[in-house]
Amino acid sequence: MNDNLLNIVLADDDEDDRMLFSEAIDEIAVPAKLSLFKHGQELLDYLTQPYIKLPNLIFLDLNMPIKNGMQCLLEIRNNPKLKDIYIAIYSTSSSNQDIEDAFSNGADIYINKPNCFNKLKEMVEKVIRLNWKNHTSNLNKDTFLFRM
Repeated sequence: MNDNLLNIVLADDDEDDRMLFSEAIDEIAVPAKLSLFKHGQELLDYLTQPYIKLPNLIFLDLNMPIKNGMQCLLEIRNNPKLKDIYIAIYSTSSSNQDIEDAFSNGADIYINKPNCFNKLKEMVEKVIRLNWKNHTSNLNKDTFLFRM
């Protein structure tokens, strides 16, 4: 695999959301490899394999069967091998409790799923191009919630 590729993961149980996200990645001008997972357990099974190249960024839906996004977030943050991966919560939920829980459990950014493809594409590109070291070093509740 090309080491210049950004290694991105999306865990989302909605097939349409996975397809649209994949199309958005294909259309933006960022060389990236996207891996898709249907639920949190599938993602964790992948991440804990011994010889995989860890992703640079995980987009994590909250509401998934088998293992939800919050459970995944906690397991990733509690695993020394995985704890430094950037995690974007990517959810339809705008609940203050979900946002607060994601922030306190170690997510790096919270994104409400856009309702049209062009906004999705714009959001994906902005998040991928973020200066993550700067973003996370200044992280607070105001910068945590991604606004377009």
